[in-house]
Amino acid sequence: MSVRIGTWSQTFSGRMYWPQDPRPEDVHPVDIAHALSLQCRFAGHCRWHYSVAQHSLLVAELAGGDGAALWGLLHDAAEAYLVDLPRPLKNHSAMGFEYKKIEALNMAAIRARFGLVGEQPASVYRADEIALATEFRDIMAAPPDSLELEEAPARERIARMHPENVELHFLQALRLLVGAKLFSITDETWIGWSEPVRVR
Repeated sequence: MSVRIGTWSQTFSGRMYWPQDPRPEDVHPVDIAHALSLQCRFAGHCRWHYSVAQHSLLVAELAGGDGAALWGLLHDAAEAYLVDLPRPLKNHSAMGFEYKKIEALNMAAIRARFGLVGEQPASVYRADEIALATEFRDIMAAPPDSLELEEAPARERIARMHPENVELHFLQALRLLVGAKLFSITDETWIGWSEPVRVR
């Protein structure tokens, strides 16, 4: 094994992952789906457990076709390995500046793993803002001040989902969008908390 930068963390499936030296071969769909389904948006400050995975499914749906759905589904996938910073820190602090550099490294590995080439489509950025407005309407307390949102919320309201169901929906969507070849995993791993299944 070649020397890696930094130290590793253990993923849900028991693999080693180097967040400071990420490589496409270290990225696995089950790890992403499971971790994102358990990570709550807004640092947990919402009415119920609303996960990053459910947010990603919403963005994928809103982003539309021409490959944008896959970009939308994976736009926050680096958070499976890094977690996220709240927006005030991420966008307005030295910590956020350094975080974004590491995030970009991890997103590059994730994009390579799933065949995403070029720049993220503009439709995904817009879908992310629509999702944000929808989330503030449906799962957050009334804001104490103006939010200055860039988009109006979606018409359909957000449904409350169990993390295990979100995880499975995420995996199904990912498999549909990338196809079995890129999705294939060579060993048995756990999906959810019930039975071990082989993902092929």
